[in-house]
Amino acid sequence: MTHEDFLNKLDRQRIMDAIAEAERNTSGEIRVHVQPKAGGEIRAIAERTFERLGMTKTALRNGVLLFIASVEQRFVILGDGGINAKVPAGFWDEIAARLTIRFRSGELTEGIVEAVTAAGMQLKAYFPRAEDDVNELPDDLSIGE
Repeated sequence: MTHEDFLNKLDRQRIMDAIAEAERNTSGEIRVHVQPKAGGEIRAIAERTFERLGMTKTALRNGVLLFIASVEQRFVILGDGGINAKVPAGFWDEIAARLTIRFRSGELTEGIVEAVTAAGMQLKAYFPRAEDDVNELPDDLSIGE
């Protein structure tokens, strides 16, 4: 599948709505980034993207990035330092396993929406939304070349 095919199959509005909904219950910030290839070790590329998107600048260091290399059919879920300091090892494994199944079935939007929703539910337990919470990062889909 080409990068364009992958993007054309996504319902961007549903994904953005899922991000906004997930963030209504947590101070955590969720981003989805899609680019054609990682072009190397995917985790390292995702970490650089995390930094480039300004995700390390949240007040509580509680950003989550779903990084997708569409052509390579690979992804990684990254949590910032504030999250990693609080959650158990393997915290993202179940979400990643369900996303893998959805992607293999061609259910791209459904998989991303489900992953974002699950991440929001997990974050709510560790980072509940405060009265004065501010949306620190955009809820849109980030597209890389």
